[in-house]
Amino acid sequence: MSSRRSHLLAVFQALFVTFLWSTSWVLIKIGLEEIPALTFAGVRYTLSFLLLLPLVALDARHRRALRRLSAREWAGLALLGVVFYAVTQGSQFVGLERLPAVTVSLVLSFSPALVSLMGIPLLGEIPSRRQWVGVALFLAGVLVYFLPVVVPPDALGLTVVVLGLTANSWGTILGRSVNRGGRLHPLPVTTVSMGVGSILLLAAGLAAEGAPAFSLSGWVIVLWLALVNTAFAFTLWNHTLGRLTAIESSLINNTMLIQIAVLAWVFLGEPLTARQLAGVALAALGVVLVQLRGAGSDSLAPRRGKGMEFRHEPENRRFVAEGEGARGVLDYARVGEGKLAYQHTYVPPEHRGAGIASRLVRFALEHARAEGLAVVPSCPFVARYIDEHPEYADLRADR
Repeated sequence: MSSRRSHLLAVFQALFVTFLWSTSWVLIKIGLEEIPALTFAGVRYTLSFLLLLPLVALDARHRRALRRLSAREWAGLALLGVVFYAVTQGSQFVGLERLPAVTVSLVLSFSPALVSLMGIPLLGEIPSRRQWVGVALFLAGVLVYFLPVVVPPDALGLTVVVLGLTANSWGTILGRSVNRGGRLHPLPVTTVSMGVGSILLLAAGLAAEGAPAFSLSGWVIVLWLALVNTAFAFTLWNHTLGRLTAIESSLINNTMLIQIAVLAWVFLGEPLTARQLAGVALAALGVVLVQLRGAGSDSLAPRRGKGMEFRHEPENRRFVAEGEGARGVLDYARVGEGKLAYQHTYVPPEHRGAGIASRLVRFALEHARAEGLAVVPSCPFVARYIDEHPEYADLRADR
């Protein structure tokens, strides 16, 4: 599959997940009428974890992959579980319990901007100018749609939602970091991280709120959320994080604002004013701009680090590192559908030993991953770099 098609497929898969999550907000609001917030979240995610666990435990491939993980990689999965499930989801449930959904949505809609800023130092993913414009248009559309908003005088509720915004953004960064390496299938990534987060959520809920009494309708809501909107949806979401950059996935996640508005208009008869329609249109345009990838262009802008600038020159079929009087070049060729052959890496002798070649190869491999391309490591230096960095092993291909 070509890089453009694989990226487009990941976009549509992520949009489908956000559609499922959009329906979750309605179900959560209904369930919160009888189930305490933290316990509700804990039961939902623990049930989902228990549904996924046999699929991982009974598959020899997943067991082998988990046994090969280092202590650092296990810690990364555990941290993802704490941040993205325990803190993010728990704070959203508590926020929805204390504040109107419109206030929670407005605060969380600022996550793409926060993810964009965090992704630069933590992932090395620098949004292009077009993507920055897309984020700005999206935020402008959100403000046009929601404002003016009467903020309830609930300091604790607002604090919890802002905590959720921060945790959601950090969780997006962690999820991208874990999944873009490709060492683990999305299923065990989801199962392990969700297991850690769900147990913490459930323990906190039971300690603070006690064991709730579920009605039949309450159990139906929880089971549906656990099976479809959590076990299935989060596994598919982790799959898309292998293709989409942090800013792309974060903005798609926030299309829930648009989807909820349209669903309410179509199915609940809640009309949209001209101002709200304009806001939805602006936000949608911002999402499209962030997802567009021009022919031969990078999804990431030139990257700077330690005084060097790293850039892709598609017209010359090479990657370049330049700065502080030093220069390095990695030449490549297209050798088939969805494949690049990295042929030669060169740094002048007087500038060798400073890590320029390694950083240039890493930049070139990140380009290939972002574009959904495989790499033929014809250059011995590139081949050795991949051998020493197994997180890029999934990119290796033969001619």
